[in-house]
Amino acid sequence: MLTTAKYQPESTGWFTSTRTNNGNQCVEVRFDGDAVLIRDSKYRRNPEHRLDDEPIITVTAAEWMTFLAAVLGRHIDRTALIAEICADGHTTLTHGKITLVYTPGEWRAFVAGVRDGEFDRTPTAA
Repeated sequence: MLTTAKYQPESTGWFTSTRTNNGNQCVEVRFDGDAVLIRDSKYRRNPEHRLDDEPIITVTAAEWMTFLAAVLGRHIDRTALIAEICADGHTTLTHGKITLVYTPGEWRAFVAGVRDGEFDRTPTAA
């Protein structure tokens, strides 16, 4: 029997797709128990930004896996985490009142990592 409370890996540091350009600007993800945190590495590169104000999206592991299925076209319903491609090619990632904006290259690298299973959370057996 599967339990929704435990996922592998349990915790990680911040990481990106192996397809990113030297990890310079990208979608960054961290797993922490049942939570998945998402941020944009560009935020920290701007000296005008305060790290305490950095926008970070937090979703449950179950919401994350549903979102990844949607990214791959395996799930057609809208999820709590919404990715929309803008007319200029940028992708916005929105959850509640937090929106992150990624360049076309950043989003392509993320999607390639999703296809490779780099961002999967695997439920553990009870």
